[in-house]
Amino acid sequence: MLMLGSIKKFLGEDSLKQAIVVRNDLKMEKGKIAAQVAHASLASYLKSRIKNIDLSQKWIDFGMKKIVLKVSSEKELMEYFKKCKIAGIPSELIHDAGHTQVEAGTATCFGAGPWNETEIDKILGKLKLL
Repeated sequence: MLMLGSIKKFLGEDSLKQAIVVRNDLKMEKGKIAAQVAHASLASYLKSRIKNIDLSQKWIDFGMKKIVLKVSSEKELMEYFKKCKIAGIPSELIHDAGHTQVEAGTATCFGAGPWNETEIDKILGKLKLL
């Protein structure tokens, strides 16, 4: 009989994660950041599910590993978003509706994955935690 740790290793769950990249220059309040991160997490999960349903389900089954990172500008956000898209990582860019703290249409963050952790880290690994 396989132990849970062995099952996780066998299924490769240690290699799956999601990354959320947030603009730090907008100076959003904590609640606003939380809402934007939630939008990005769900949107990129749904994109990943379309691309690979089995991988997405494994990510859910084993705890939905994720990391939240920061960038200092819209330009930097877009550079990393484009790099993820070019690499084939399911990613979704979030634009705010403009009801509270930022103007309508402002790009606030993006979600990448869930996807192979090594592939995500190759692109986003140098960014700092939010």
